[in-house]
Amino acid sequence: MSEKKERLAVIRHSTAHVMAEAVLKLFPGSKVAIGPSIDNGFYYDFELSRPIKEEDLAEIEKEMRRIVSGNHDFERKVVSKEEALSLFADQPYKIELINELPDGEEISIYTQDGYTDLCRGPHVANTKEINSQSFKLMKTAGAYWRGDVKRPMLTRIYGTAWEKPNELKEYLNMLAEAEKRDHRKIGKELDFFHIDEENPGEIFWHPNGWMLYSIIKDYVREKIRKDGYVEVNTPFVMPRSLWERSGHWAKYQENMFITESEKRLFALKPMNCPGHVEIFKNRLRSYKDLPLRMAEFGSCTRNEASGALHGIMRVRGFVQDDAHIFCTEDQIPEEVAKFCALLKDIYKDFGFTDDKIVVKFSTRPEKRVGTDEDWDRAEGALADACKKCGLEYELQPGEGAFYGPKLEFTLIDALGRPWQCGTIQVDYQLPSAERLNAEYIGSDNAKHHPVMLHRAVLGSLERFIGILIENFAGALPAWLSYQQVAMIPVAPTFNDYAASVLKQIEDAGFRAGADYGTDNMKGKIKTAQLQKIPYMLVVGEKEMNEGTVAVRFRDGRPQQIMKVEEFIAYLKDKVDSHFVGI
Repeated sequence: MSEKKERLAVIRHSTAHVMAEAVLKLFPGSKVAIGPSIDNGFYYDFELSRPIKEEDLAEIEKEMRRIVSGNHDFERKVVSKEEALSLFADQPYKIELINELPDGEEISIYTQDGYTDLCRGPHVANTKEINSQSFKLMKTAGAYWRGDVKRPMLTRIYGTAWEKPNELKEYLNMLAEAEKRDHRKIGKELDFFHIDEENPGEIFWHPNGWMLYSIIKDYVREKIRKDGYVEVNTPFVMPRSLWERSGHWAKYQENMFITESEKRLFALKPMNCPGHVEIFKNRLRSYKDLPLRMAEFGSCTRNEASGALHGIMRVRGFVQDDAHIFCTEDQIPEEVAKFCALLKDIYKDFGFTDDKIVVKFSTRPEKRVGTDEDWDRAEGALADACKKCGLEYELQPGEGAFYGPKLEFTLIDALGRPWQCGTIQVDYQLPSAERLNAEYIGSDNAKHHPVMLHRAVLGSLERFIGILIENFAGALPAWLSYQQVAMIPVAPTFNDYAASVLKQIEDAGFRAGADYGTDNMKGKIKTAQLQKIPYMLVVGEKEMNEGTVAVRFRDGRPQQIMKVEEFIAYLKDKVDSHFVGI
């Protein structure tokens, strides 16, 4: 974490404490839970003495500014468990947290302006380090205590805090622009998809959206074919016994949909990896078969909480551009480097150049399988691979998958927002004798277990499409547009000519349509612009007589007159080169 990020995290955490103090003054008798800093802000969970209204946020902000202006020190004190229990005797959520602390663990409290909170810190030294014009309360939401639906529903108040007022202004402007770009709003306007309230987290793709989906899928399929992958398909439903052996039943069951048939338990697959190991095991493999790159556009489902769902970004049913590379330990560096090259090549075609990619290295989590020695080997192998291919990364301790460390590739969009997409993970566990027992015959004629590299470039196709929609505000590059060309005859007299040009464009392999409606030309152009079609070909008497089209561009650049063949060549160049524009 950079020095600035660390500083902001401290300011935000301190502002959360100030907010808690303000809430308790305005809502006497309320109970406080937890209040951490988060990306771009902070929140605090409360059991409020009365329901909160929208107008209450302004009053809380006003009280926070009064507190901040008092220049109060944040005073840290270490207390015993008994003292802590006494201090927070009227705060049941704090009492629960205190009682769960191991004996002998240091317990610290922070006090400012007479308000005391249980907290590890750190905090700013004094409230004067919180700029009164650099924070804002954003919204409220419901949140179950400790994320458990069986526990009380609390009120979560979100806020944002920055060092300087102009940073807050920039952030709020970004949010306003993000709202305009919201993939749910644009997806509805462009008739891409819908999600039924009775079936949350599952997507109904409409023709326009499914065209975009298919374009991306076909593009990735061709890329990985050329990169030496074989494509497979595995069952959507697989038995408990397989998930037990893989470790998912013990470590991931809460996220799985379980079903029963003939007194046997099955799970809808949340991921594809066990199925790929089963294919690997189906026949005897040789070291000469390695590396084996096995890919699948695998339909997966995960039991996400309904409150965590978000359009097509966070869903229950999705498709991964998933693949697993079975290789030897010595092949890891080369395969990681090969994957990174593929990933960057694909991202570039979608408009994400190297300067828009951030790499994060996630190490062993607390909840994991395998020995520390296995994890040392896996983390060491991945670190060596990064070094050999010159890949710089940020360290994320404890954020690895339960079976292995991973690299995460985060994309930075047009608004500067990060989106975690691609991953590659080193796994010694799943192919091991203790798990699914995948084997190959080595050059020594003995049996060995391969290393398994889990990798995805886009992540889920659904989420990646959501990212693209927001990054381009729905105005996708020509090669990705569900409709690339709109034919616009200025009058019915020219419909036949428009139809003949349309046929030439479609015969050349492009996606085009014609507007033969009764609207005038301006109305037709406006409709095409609202549909974010890259090219509008206006044809009238002059164009019909000369075999040309008047090309209007979505981005508003000056109109150009082109021969039909000239326009087709122009469009082909933009599409074939995956030009990020029109």
